[in-house]
Amino acid sequence: MKILKIVVNGLPHVKDELNIDFVAQQRVDTYDKEHLFNVFSNIYVNRAILFIGINASGKTTILKTISFVMKLLNNQPINNIESKIIMDDLSKDEDVIITSFFYDGKNVNKLVTVITKKINETDGSEKLIIKDEKLWSKNADKVKTKKTLFVFNENDLEEIRNKNEQYLMDDVSIIVARNKKNNSGIFVCDMLEWADHNILNVLGRFPKELLTFLDPSIEYLECSLNDKKVDIRLKFYGKEEIIINNTRILENYLSSGTIKGLGVFMSAAFSFSEGGYMIIDEIENHFNREIVATLIRFFMDEKVNKKGATILFSTHYSELLDEFERNDSIYIVRNKGGIGVEKLSSILKRNDIKKSEVYDSGYLGGTVPEYEAYMALKKVFEKRI
Repeated sequence: MKILKIVVNGLPHVKDELNIDFVAQQRVDTYDKEHLFNVFSNIYVNRAILFIGINASGKTTILKTISFVMKLLNNQPINNIESKIIMDDLSKDEDVIITSFFYDGKNVNKLVTVITKKINETDGSEKLIIKDEKLWSKNADKVKTKKTLFVFNENDLEEIRNKNEQYLMDDVSIIVARNKKNNSGIFVCDMLEWADHNILNVLGRFPKELLTFLDPSIEYLECSLNDKKVDIRLKFYGKEEIIINNTRILENYLSSGTIKGLGVFMSAAFSFSEGGYMIIDEIENHFNREIVATLIRFFMDEKVNKKGATILFSTHYSELLDEFERNDSIYIVRNKGGIGVEKLSSILKRNDIKKSEVYDSGYLGGTVPEYEAYMALKKVFEKRI
């Protein structure tokens, strides 16, 4: 299953509509095809999507929203999805409307899911429920242009959520029946929970080439699970083997960048093999720029990423913008009266301008701290010192 677009309305703290387009909207030429993935016909999706903005602009909220939608499409009960916290401030009478467009290998689909909060009058407990849901589907052969990709008519309506269905839980999408029938779903490597915690999250023997790339002094590293206990064997060149039974102790021997790199690059490998999605918040944490750039280049390389896996990540590094040839895979995130996202291609029409310089200049608006805030902070330091 390939995600084509996610549109969310009514989300707390988000201004207007949240529209995340995975499809390459700009013109696709021969060179671009090397960095995009052809889903079908003339429809291509970006292999890397970047969200950039200043602190507290809403980047994490956007990534959590994307994660929530993907897990909704993966049959998970919405009350069991960790990123459901994006709806914590939803009032009782408010609805969140999620419109998901995806390709299942044959058909282009549109799923509209209406979510609301239900409050138990007896004990005051809260839970999210799916209030209404509809599924449209059309054969991909009917899609002749990008403009018609997201257009559906009444004849395309395939299923309506039936309140009388006995076996469908009120927090599970109707897509569950189709997924089980077709044995389909989305491979999602969600690393959002690891943004603030640097713990090795992958078991197995790590490739020597990866170890050398991250830390040339490591001879081998192997992690296994024995009787529900972690068994870690680490050896540096010219040193005796170290045996550890706690992943946290590994921090005493390896740098935080090496530990994060092992988890991130192994997760990327899993994403490549499945053609899935990898979500990372503040990708530069514990990494130097070159390591981050290498990861992005791997996703964009059709020889490495053969099945069209997509990495979605947030960053403060404006320099990473220059890794992108196209502007339609970059989203500028701002928080002015609510979180909003805008595709760079709608602001900056030319691809040949150095994107980092445009971003840092403040030309895009809301991408650098306000001058007034800067001056106020400067005066405080001047007085205190």
